[in-house]
Amino acid sequence: MTVGLVLQTDPPASTVVDLMVRAEELGFSHGWTFDSHVLWQEPFVIYSRILERTSRLIVGPMVTNPGTRDWTVLASLFATLDDMFGPRTVCGIGRGDSAVRVQGRPPTTLARLESSIEVIRGLTAGASVDLGGTTVQIPWVAPGSPAVPVWVAGYGPKALALAGRCADGFILQLADPYLVEWTIKTVRAAAAEAGRDPDAITMCAAAPAYVTDDLAHARDQCRWFGGMVGNHVADLVTRYGESSAAVPAELTGYIKGRDGYDYSHHGRAGNTSTNFVPDEVVDRFCLLGPASAQRDRLAELASLGVDQFAIYAMHDDHERTIEQYGSAVLPHL
Repeated sequence: MTVGLVLQTDPPASTVVDLMVRAEELGFSHGWTFDSHVLWQEPFVIYSRILERTSRLIVGPMVTNPGTRDWTVLASLFATLDDMFGPRTVCGIGRGDSAVRVQGRPPTTLARLESSIEVIRGLTAGASVDLGGTTVQIPWVAPGSPAVPVWVAGYGPKALALAGRCADGFILQLADPYLVEWTIKTVRAAAAEAGRDPDAITMCAAAPAYVTDDLAHARDQCRWFGGMVGNHVADLVTRYGESSAAVPAELTGYIKGRDGYDYSHHGRAGNTSTNFVPDEVVDRFCLLGPASAQRDRLAELASLGVDQFAIYAMHDDHERTIEQYGSAVLPHL
């Protein structure tokens, strides 16, 4: 199992870059950021600085979407970075949450998401693609170039099936072992049905980690994550209903007390619109506790097929947690 670091691109950008450089020194494999251009600074500009100051860290958005980003622009961004620094980018992508909702727009459709993946992958490989009847090719990308890996984020059955059909990787934004097992099995089954090798898909679980003995404080600092996940869960409940065999109750049951969501505090501790999230859900979705507890949960996730755990470092002691992972967790993986 590898470990990645996920940051928000809060100013100053130099702090984000410095943390990513430190993460590489400690043994982290990936440097991810949110991609929500209204709430935070533009990540692709910052990726260039991170890649310039590191030698092996792979960077990318967790996650971008095909609604706010033109597909050809995304392909050119990834191809440019890979041309400058070698193949060290990854395209995490989903239907969209804060990036579109803060503009009053809904997430895109899964059909549009799947089409965008084909275009992004094709253009970054130097191939020609069809865009509504127009053939497009990036002339400075050599045919046969390595396509940017595309990792799809999702929760519902249709999104998981899409990941199995066409994704290079799958991102589940929570670390509940039961739900990790359910989603990975669903993605792998879809891959086998599509004639793909299920083991060729990289499985990534992403969630907050807080290394501490004070569980009560850690829960309060990471409760925001259950609220963020709840945005997607609410969409699933709208589609499938509160009690559906298609989606486990372990994912949907906790949002009954949800009453809207304040995106001005998105992804931040103290977001009062996430108070409905119970301690039990925070414990299941996140990794909280001393380094030994972190190692035990990671071992369990690895046994279920997780290839990478990506830390959401958004709480009041994130630098210490990053350092603790470097000294007391990563050496044991």
